[in-house]
Parts: sequence; structure tokens; C-alpha cells
Amino acid sequence: MPEIVLTVDVAAPADEVWAAVTDWPGQGAWMLGTSVRGTVQDGRGVGGGIEAFTGLGRLGFLDTMTITRWDPPRRCEVEHHGRVVRGSAVFEVIPVDSEHARFVWAEWLSPPLGPLGAIGFALVRPLAVVGLRASLLRLARWAPGHAVTQAETAA
Repeated sequence: MPEIVLTVDVAAPADEVWAAVTDWPGQGAWMLGTSVRGTVQDGRGVGGGIEAFTGLGRLGFLDTMTITRWDPPRRCEVEHHGRVVRGSAVFEVIPVDSEHARFVWAEWLSPPLGPLGAIGFALVRPLAVVGLRASLLRLARWAPGHAVTQAETAA
């Protein structure tokens, strides 16, 4: 099963990073070409649902996920069950100190279409890694202060 694991250090406390990465609609601010929404239980807790559309305009794919572990503010595990993306993933926030955290994005994917899908994934993987790495760098710039901005908007 192909694996992708990327990390980024963020100059924000772990709870602030958690709030940023689990703000599903907000992921579009840092995740390249992707819009996300909570569908079941607003994407919170075990059994919660998340949908992510990745692409340009109408050209792209829908990634549907179910949360299988919810351990705020540290870890969210999901099971992908879309037509294109299948497998499991983990979002993990690791405190470094009181003002910094490390975000880990890990995916274990099972490409569709058997051997043909495996070849396709091998070709697409380097591009996916570049896009994810760029997205995580955007997250590192976006997350600090996100929880404060979110609270001000709600007030």
C-alpha cells in the first residue's frame, strides 16, 4: 500500500494548529485546489464524515472520508472510501513546546484499478507530494492566529 508521510513545523501552540487543521471549510485557504466540508456530525468525532473536492472548476475528484479516531487536540484518523482515493490517513499534531507544534500528514492509499492504478499512482505520486508539501508550507503560514480569527468572526 503506497505511503505518503509529510511534516511541517508551525509557530503556534498545538491546540491552535489542531483548530486550524480541523476547520474543514477553512482547509481551502491552505490546501491547494481543494475545498473541504464536514458532512456527518460536522466532521467531528468518530463516525463523522468529511468530503474534499480536489481539482480545478468541475475537473477533479471527490474524496469521501469517515473519521475512525478522534483524539483532539492530537490526532484524527480517517478512512477514505471514494472512487479515486481509498485507504487511510492520519492528521497528527505534536507539541514541540508551548508556542510550536509539528503537523504530520500520513496517507496509506490503495489505488483503484489494480495494477493499472498502481502504475498510475506511481506516476502521479511525485506531483501529489509536491502539492501536499506546498500546502503544508501554506498551513504553517496560515495556522498561527487562526483560532483567534475564528473566535472573532464567531462573536
